[in-house]
Amino acid sequence: MINKDFFLALEELEAQKGIMGETFIEALENALGFAYKRQTGDASGIEVKLSPEKNTIKVYSTKLVVEGEPESEKEISYEDAKLIKKTVKVGDVLRTEIIPKDFGRIAAQTAKQVIMQKLKEVERENMAQEFEDKEGELLTSVVRRIENGNVYVEIGQAQMEGVLLPKDQIPTEKYELNQKLKVFVKKVKNYGKSTQVMVSRSSTGLVKRLFENEVPEIKQGIVLIKAIARDPGRRTKIAIYSEDKSVDAVGACVGQNGMRVNAICQELGGEKIDIILWSEDPLEFIAKALSPAKVIKVTEVEGENSARAIVPDDKLSLAIGRDGQNARLAVRLTGWKIDVKNESSVLGTTEGDLQ
Repeated sequence: MINKDFFLALEELEAQKGIMGETFIEALENALGFAYKRQTGDASGIEVKLSPEKNTIKVYSTKLVVEGEPESEKEISYEDAKLIKKTVKVGDVLRTEIIPKDFGRIAAQTAKQVIMQKLKEVERENMAQEFEDKEGELLTSVVRRIENGNVYVEIGQAQMEGVLLPKDQIPTEKYELNQKLKVFVKKVKNYGKSTQVMVSRSSTGLVKRLFENEVPEIKQGIVLIKAIARDPGRRTKIAIYSEDKSVDAVGACVGQNGMRVNAICQELGGEKIDIILWSEDPLEFIAKALSPAKVIKVTEVEGENSARAIVPDDKLSLAIGRDGQNARLAVRLTGWKIDVKNESSVLGTTEGDLQ
């Protein structure tokens, strides 16, 4: 069968979708062979070969040449085979072209089904590959449905579905249909024919990417993010640093009149953000991490990465924070165990005792 239009259609697919025509050939050959058998009831071996160079689709009957009587339709006797091809030998596979009747319509329907299926598979694979490269990125999404506590979002122009599990949601946020959200791509999971994109609003990665987008000095590498500790929806502590002493790292992150940090707070639903200047000296870093409380002194105590921070009596509750939040975030930010004490509780304690 000659079908120039069929192969032209494959070329158009290649041009429009960026999918090679060869991608379909093997799948089409298998599907057309199956379609022929279903149409004719022929149980013999069937091969369908597509030749884009000649714009032809050919159907072949394949039978194993055997000595004596054939035991199935997939076999042919040596005597009968010799009538078709004189040089044939026992054990050869005899391949004979057949011209099926009314196969053009069946072939067209089968080809359409295979092409549509293959298009979906290839586009899904391309999309999965595209999103694998976006792990750890910040993307814009739209809430499309909410089921059993899970929020399903449509991500970007590719309209890929992302899943925002309860543990990845900000507890203080309420989500609504068609709401626009910036999400952090945690993981792209491939399950055979399906791809699942796991996204987050509670990850520290979201805060990191928001600062990179909002603060040019961070994106340019002039200001570095050294650590982030977060209680989603309530408070975040971010430690930043610049090797260039002429750069005001904290000022760069805050922005003029607080414009930059306020934009991030707004994106996070009013979450408070403490911007802390990182220090190579861990004790100095601990004192800053307990911000906004003023710290009188920090001393290292016995034990691995353990310290005691002394604060004024009227700043103890501020240093510890509601439900211990401020101290807890400082511990996570610095990686040190911190025992916060008020000044009057250590009056009369000797310097040696403190250490």
